[in-house]
Amino acid sequence: MLTGEVSKPWVTDKDFYERLSYWVTYAVAMLGIVGAVLRVYFQWVQTPRIGNLCLVMDDNFDTFDTQYTWTQEVDMSGFGNGEFEMATNSPNNSFVQDGKLYLVPTLTSDVIGKQAVLDGFTYNITGCTAVNSTTGCGAVSNLTAGTVINPVMSARISTKHSHNIQYGKVEVVAKLPRGDWIWPSIWMLPVDERYGPWPASGEIDIMQARGNGPEYPAQGVDYVRGSLNWGPFTWLNGVSRTFGWWTNRRQTFADKFHTFAVEWSPEFIRIYADSRLTYSLYLKFDEPFFERGDFPPVVQNGTDFIATPNPWKDGTKNVAPFDIPFYLIMNVAVGGTNGWFPDGAGDKPWLDHSLTAMRDFAEAQEQWYETWPKNIADRAMVVDSVKMWQRC
Repeated sequence: MLTGEVSKPWVTDKDFYERLSYWVTYAVAMLGIVGAVLRVYFQWVQTPRIGNLCLVMDDNFDTFDTQYTWTQEVDMSGFGNGEFEMATNSPNNSFVQDGKLYLVPTLTSDVIGKQAVLDGFTYNITGCTAVNSTTGCGAVSNLTAGTVINPVMSARISTKHSHNIQYGKVEVVAKLPRGDWIWPSIWMLPVDERYGPWPASGEIDIMQARGNGPEYPAQGVDYVRGSLNWGPFTWLNGVSRTFGWWTNRRQTFADKFHTFAVEWSPEFIRIYADSRLTYSLYLKFDEPFFERGDFPPVVQNGTDFIATPNPWKDGTKNVAPFDIPFYLIMNVAVGGTNGWFPDGAGDKPWLDHSLTAMRDFAEAQEQWYETWPKNIADRAMVVDSVKMWQRC
């Protein structure tokens, strides 16, 4: 047994280098925190703003106002993208419940039967609003001809006849749908085609996504995309120079509500999800769009070769065609042949250039419908609110 006082030199004799390493570690950590805070602060204060805003629309969906606010499009034409759904005004596809708007894709076969979708049936949509009634208001399924009735019913609504802005801000709080080949969109078109038919007068895509899962190789529901469409012809579109995306790394955009927004001024346009700092597209209007497009000087128009026309020569310098009023559209499409769902990615059951693309998709219904949630709240684009401001 030991007696007397035990020597403990480490209590009284502090090691200088040990103490130094202690303080250096904490000093470096503090400098990192301070640096991160300063970076975020200056990034925020230096982010351009659009100026004073005046609220022109605020819909929290206590009701579904289809008389004064929203126009329901009823159309089977595919909307220029070869989409496989028909847009309806049915309460099965668009309705308000518990203060939220639901835009829901459903099966046409649930209404007319699968055999009718594929062969021997003529379907005329009720309340058709299509510009071309021949291609947009009806369809015939014929096995020999390879035609089918659009295999999905869905919804497309807009503020075309109620609200529009020329510079300002749009903010939509929404949760996106799940399911293979579902294509939700929040976007804007010009009130009038001042510079010519699409895309000459522009298109603003605030949010586009794909309902396919995160494993989908062409960006699934954990990605959202923002873009601008513009060009002298449908086949000469500068969108490849004005698009971008944002990804949610920890969860998908179908897991909870997110804010999708555009801020638009004569100086710039910013498209983002949730925060100005998490933008999918930020574009300064610092050069004319005709120059930005770097279009070929000569193009073929029918059998003739012509100088590539500049549709925006009489518009606002550097801003046209995005210097005119635009209205808001929200829709849930399904499939299509415009390349949004690339061929060969994710067991896609059709080819874009196939003459029977919609039939091929319809015949694969058991394959893709299995991925669609049976719970409507997960299959729908659910919108909590829409706000629109005009720059004052």
